[in-house]
Amino acid sequence: MAHIPRLTQELRALLNRQRVAALGTTDDDGAPFVSMVPFAIEAHSRCLVIHVSALAAHSHNLRARSRVALLVAQSELPGEPVHALPRVTLQGQARVLERESPAWTAARAAYLERFPDALPMTELGDFSFVAIDITGARQVAGFGAARSIDAQEVRLALGLD
Repeated sequence: MAHIPRLTQELRALLNRQRVAALGTTDDDGAPFVSMVPFAIEAHSRCLVIHVSALAAHSHNLRARSRVALLVAQSELPGEPVHALPRVTLQGQARVLERESPAWTAARAAYLERFPDALPMTELGDFSFVAIDITGARQVAGFGAARSIDAQEVRLALGLD
């Protein structure tokens, strides 16, 4: 097994520990729009997966403009400095997956593994699985531990190997 750098291991742990991200999209006027989305990791494709309703503003936005960002942060702990919370901003391209395609099936399996109570929602016709293919990231692992990372290193953190 290849050596995985410490910060990449910390990124992997953060993404596996946290289940909610802030999703940034842009609306038709170019204004930023941020919403909360549960996410899963589809390790084979090394992408993030979200499940969105056609009624949600972010669904319209990401269909119209596929460039998105997600912020995943460690939860605040009482008595701990909030400025040092581990976090990562992931930049990516959103792809709405075709229902019943192999990519959709893999995304659904990954999502249900993380959120088994979401099964009834995955059967609703107005919901879609969206794969977020990561193009880069900015990781803050604490004070003095910040770095920009390319898609390849993020994909390493998203994989199982």
